[in-house]
Amino acid sequence: MFTRGLRLPEPGTETFFLWGPRQTGKTTLLRAAYPGALWLDLLKAEEFRRYLEHPEWLRSEIPEERRAPFVVIDEVQKVPQLLDEVHWLHENRGVHFALCGSSARKVKRGQANLLGGRAIRYELLGLTSAELGSEWDLDRMINHGYLPRIYLSRRPLRLLRAYVADYLKEEVAAEGLVRNLPVFSEFLGIASLSDTEPVNFSTIARECGVSSQTVKGHFQILEDTLLAGWLPSYRKRPKRRVIASPKFYFADVGVVNFLAKRPGLEPGSPLYGKAFENWCFHELRAYNAYTESFAEFSYWRLASGIEVDFIVNNMNVAVEAKSARKITSDHLKGLRQLAADQPGVGRRIVVCLERKARKTTDGIEILPAATFARRLWQGEILQPRQANACTIT
Repeated sequence: MFTRGLRLPEPGTETFFLWGPRQTGKTTLLRAAYPGALWLDLLKAEEFRRYLEHPEWLRSEIPEERRAPFVVIDEVQKVPQLLDEVHWLHENRGVHFALCGSSARKVKRGQANLLGGRAIRYELLGLTSAELGSEWDLDRMINHGYLPRIYLSRRPLRLLRAYVADYLKEEVAAEGLVRNLPVFSEFLGIASLSDTEPVNFSTIARECGVSSQTVKGHFQILEDTLLAGWLPSYRKRPKRRVIASPKFYFADVGVVNFLAKRPGLEPGSPLYGKAFENWCFHELRAYNAYTESFAEFSYWRLASGIEVDFIVNNMNVAVEAKSARKITSDHLKGLRQLAADQPGVGRRIVVCLERKARKTTDGIEILPAATFARRLWQGEILQPRQANACTIT
């Protein structure tokens, strides 16, 4: 049993979208939060076909009662036309909806009705250290990933293989997102090597044997299906030339491990370090989303290669992820150069594998991974807002 950190509204008080990568637990969370809701599951073939052909039937099938029902539509992106009916029911009958999906691509690309700003957007990510509590294991998370079923599994490899196969079959092929599925499958493996790095579209295009525009389109599919995203560079008031390209992050490090063929990561290896950086970003993103802190993240890198992994807002906090058991002056170069280049920088933090927290003479905080995670979720690193929680069994 673990507690999810995402705050959801009381039933019948808001209409909202709940987005998130496949298998993060969206349906489980909604069923636990709204046991009395009227449920439409578009994964069921008969419901999908019925509403695809006649979206207007939704209006007649929701009963007109003194107290309007609360309705959950699962995988709403499969029939975007339903959103017109959702809009009408919300406006004319006061019906509130939870609209759940793992891909916003068809909704965005098809110019579907997004309810004119009437619906709030929530996002559910994979498991975090705070949600797992005493069951959290950093090495397990870095090797298995953040998806609940896979994190808890003793045999994650077979589940990750099935996850990627289902993604290709159900998200990409079934929705007609690409013309050449084998090329896209090959692209996934090459793209996984770019996790936590700026992306060179031309290089990946040459390796895949396609055009740069095709590769950009493939990266857009990963973003639209919530499998990955971008971290922009920090470019305000630079004293010297900085890198402008965004960095690329997969939403789940276990998927990266499978695609990049890097099983059994152990502390001290460069690949463990890349996965450790992905985990740090995952914790920051999840905390930011669940507590509605509304922080903006970026990274800072000089043309010389000196960098800091994560910048919070306008240099309020700078975080460097280093999977080292002993932090030396070499590990601190980026944060020290940042302070020289940006005199207004606030807290500077190194997240690492040292055993105890400490502070350098120039004020850099050295935090073990568990200490960083605990302080983050206690609201000591980003400023939180009040959040509710829902227990999943």
